[in-house]
Amino acid sequence: MSEERNPLADIKVDTANLYREESISDLKVATIRQLTPIKTDGSTDENRPVLFVAETTIMSERGPIPVNGPIEADNLEDAIAKFPEAVQAGVDRLMEQVREMQRQEMSRIVVPGQPGGGGGGGFPPGGGQPGGGGKIVL
Repeated sequence: MSEERNPLADIKVDTANLYREESISDLKVATIRQLTPIKTDGSTDENRPVLFVAETTIMSERGPIPVNGPIEADNLEDAIAKFPEAVQAGVDRLMEQVREMQRQEMSRIVVPGQPGGGGGGGFPPGGGQPGGGGKIVL
């Protein structure tokens, strides 16, 4: 029997790209992740910039949606001031992804009689759920 190779054996930590993560929150809507570059001994790496990431949750008709995005800032005070624009940019990215998914869905080739094609096939005749009601079933 041949010896199987363990794909996890090749995983290596990028020691030139280590960060210490802190979470700053107003306990209402805003969370800012502050990523401080560090060396392998745990000391701060002054040669690389601190990174900031905005995180929040927005409510939609279908429930909560997590939103995040980078904040271009030099310090925490600046990151707090730029939080709203970073969240807006995150929402804009999400909306663009939704539009792209809708565009792809609209351009699919529909084969009559196949599931999801809306071609009226399946049971009951004309599609839909048995017994009527028009409820969405997940």
